[in-house]
Order: sequence, then structure tokens, then C-alpha cells
Amino acid sequence: MEELREAIINVLRKVRAHRDLYVRNEEAVKQHLIGEVFQALGWDWNNPEEVRPEARTEDGRADYALMLDGKVFAYVEAKNLGVNVLKRDDPLRQLARYCFNSGVRYGILTNGTAWIAVKAFEEGSGLRDRVLITVNIEEEPIERSVLRLSLLSKSRIRDVERLSSLLRALELSFEGLKGEGYPERVLIDYLTSGGSSTTVPVGKLRGDETPRAAYVYDNGWKLLPLPEKSIKGVLLAVLLYMEKTSSGRRREEIRKAYEHLRVVPLPPEKALEVLRKLGEEEGLRIAVEL
Repeated sequence: MEELREAIINVLRKVRAHRDLYVRNEEAVKQHLIGEVFQALGWDWNNPEEVRPEARTEDGRADYALMLDGKVFAYVEAKNLGVNVLKRDDPLRQLARYCFNSGVRYGILTNGTAWIAVKAFEEGSGLRDRVLITVNIEEEPIERSVLRLSLLSKSRIRDVERLSSLLRALELSFEGLKGEGYPERVLIDYLTSGGSSTTVPVGKLRGDETPRAAYVYDNGWKLLPLPEKSIKGVLLAVLLYMEKTSSGRRREEIRKAYEHLRVVPLPPEKALEVLRKLGEEEGLRIAVEL
């Protein structure tokens, strides 16, 4: 995911610096923007076993064909940045014809920043009903773009229909619960919790508990090794985590605090007080498993 995130950031930088070029020049969009994203998605952009440019169809040439197991899995149609691929129907219909007349199930339409993936045919459904994912990296959070575009990765694209359905269900459920009055933060905490019914935040502890494990939230809950199974052990584990994620003088100060607290007697209630204060001052979300 990190490589894809970096690719999206690079695309945004290029567009902001050279927008006029990409509005006028479709070839620049292909070479500078689309290729970089597909590379980050795991496709070997210069390998004809995986990506074939100017793929012939009965209705014309698709800009690219994505190959899996020696067969075309999806066609890719590129437009310049001046074409709003998310709203205009004619480029999407053009792509759907390429797919339908060649028996290719999926199509991807992009202008470098906006992306749309579609299932080319299904009895009794309209074209817009068959849209699997849409992405607009200029207008939505990067993490959202990363997750949605990841469905087009070489390792996941075989399951794009199932994954897009799961993602849509997650989004609808999340918005539905927000509409019922549940705070967004509560829902995120629920989804990212460690999964153990005995995991509680430090703010809910009394001080007389015996922790089995400690966690800190850093783009997901991360397990911290416990020097000892006590509240003091949790405090020491958090300090070690802070040391690893710091540098320079701050890192030295954290190490000194760790070495001092490691050898001095510290009652559980006092250790819990220090732990809570540390979490508040540093903006850390800390939890323990009992």
C-alpha cells in the first residue's frame, strides 16, 4: 500500500505543476501518470506478458490490455485530464463496447487522476449499475484513493467484484450507523479494536489489574512487548515505543526516563497516573489486554 500511496502523491505533484500539459496531451497522461499508478499496483508496465498497449478490438484499439494467464483480463482506456471520465458517458460506453465485443469482462477508464472500473456486461443492468469503483485522487482523502485503487492491483483484480461489494457494504454500514447517531470516532475504534473482549483503554483501569499485553494505536493497534506483566510494565513498554519513534535529544530524554523508572519502585496506582498523563500529553491511545 505504501508504494501506491507514494505513486498517488507523485501524480498529484505532477498534475499541480503541469496541469496544462496533461489537459492537452493524452500521451503525457499515459506515460507520466497512469503508468506510475499501475506500476505501484504491481503491474509490470513494460512487460507485454502483463500489459499490452494499443490492443486491437472489433470496435477499435483500447489503449492497454491487462493480461492474466495469457488472456486479456481488462481493457484500459486513457483520456487527457480535460475529460471528466466520472461524469461523461461516451468514453465509458466506448470502453464497454471494446470489452463486450471481445468478451472481456472488465474495463478501466482513467484520465490519470479520476478512475472508474466497470463490469462490461450483465443481463438486465445499465452501464452505470455495473460500475465497481470510482476514484478521484484530487478530491478525496489519499487513504480512500489508496484503498479503492488497490482493488485494481495485480494481486487483487481477480476478486475486484467481490472486494468492491464488500467495500461498498462497509461504507454503507458506516454511514448508516453515523446517521443513527453513533460518533465516527466510536465506529473507527470499534473497527480497529484488537478483537479481544478483555482489551480496555488505560483510562478505564483501576491500577490493580495484571496486564497480559499492551497496545498503542499507530495506524492500527500495535502490540508492545511487556518487560513485566504489571501497570509499570505497560508504562515501560510505552516508553520503549516512544524511544523507537523519536530521534535526537528527545530520544535521549525518553531513554533516561525509561532507565530511571525501570529501577525505582513504582506502585501500580502511581504507574497508572504517569501512564495516563503520558497518553494525554503525547496524544497516544494506549490499551491493555487483561
